[in-house]
Amino acid sequence: MKAFYSRKYGDPQHLKIEEHEIPAPKKDEVLVRVLHTTINDFDYSLVTGKPKIYRLIFGLPKPRRPIPGMELSGEVISVGEAVKNFKKGDSVYGDISEKGWGTFTEYACVNEKALRIKPDYISSETAAATPHAAMLAFQGLVRVGKLKEKSNILVNGAGGGMGTFAIQIAKQYGCTITAVDHGDKLEKLRELGADEVIDYTKTDFTKTGERYDLIIDAKSTRSPWAYARALKKNGKFVTVGGTPGVLIRILISKGFVKLITGKSLSILALKPNEDLDKIEEMYKANTLKPLIDGPHEFEKIPELIDYFGKGKHFGKIVVEV
Repeated sequence: MKAFYSRKYGDPQHLKIEEHEIPAPKKDEVLVRVLHTTINDFDYSLVTGKPKIYRLIFGLPKPRRPIPGMELSGEVISVGEAVKNFKKGDSVYGDISEKGWGTFTEYACVNEKALRIKPDYISSETAAATPHAAMLAFQGLVRVGKLKEKSNILVNGAGGGMGTFAIQIAKQYGCTITAVDHGDKLEKLRELGADEVIDYTKTDFTKTGERYDLIIDAKSTRSPWAYARALKKNGKFVTVGGTPGVLIRILISKGFVKLITGKSLSILALKPNEDLDKIEEMYKANTLKPLIDGPHEFEKIPELIDYFGKGKHFGKIVVEV
């Protein structure tokens, strides 16, 4: 089988395809023929080693898990002796990051708890694009943000995977949405349903004087007090990603912010795949769809990681294996 290996940290072009034998699943694993995978923040960090603090997670001198990739859709080829929920021929998908990594490959052994059956009405491309970003959006908005009908919300990093899902989910609650991103993404965000758009290269949304009931942020880079300033009374801020320094500051200061202002700052602790049944219901009702950049060729993964890091994509980058 072919797989991309990251043997060191650095420019994504150091990724190389290597040939190996197809692995055999352990007793609680499923061998999946990968049909589609995606590019995510963690893939960029695992390959580049940036921010450097993430090397504490991925391995200090080099990645301890050399095959990147955390989302897949595919077909079950064989199952371990203890597997109960899957059989050969099943179509499956999932975010496997809690149980391991390694979807930039033709075949992957995955713990069965990281997978679910793909409904027939969802394509393989859609399934691959869904688990991580859709869960960030749904859990950030609904589980943590306690999204209410007719709220005034802001989505920062709106043109990425999480953001494009968040806009569509919030629209189902009748919300007024301000989307923050840059360039030609702004018009696309209006087409997707954003009521207002802000170009972050020109305007800092925390300094406009506007106040929001809920802010969901994929790219947290500002101070906790700046975010609190942009919230209405009793408003909520939920971050699903950002620079480590800012996330630590939010974690330390959120109690003080709540005490002084009554406003809530939260860091989403993602529960992979937990609410995918809710997303599947929206797909079936045609009230939600992933915005797919691709599908791209497998051999282009190194340049796609660089493309992702530069923020040029719109929606989810999907790769056909």
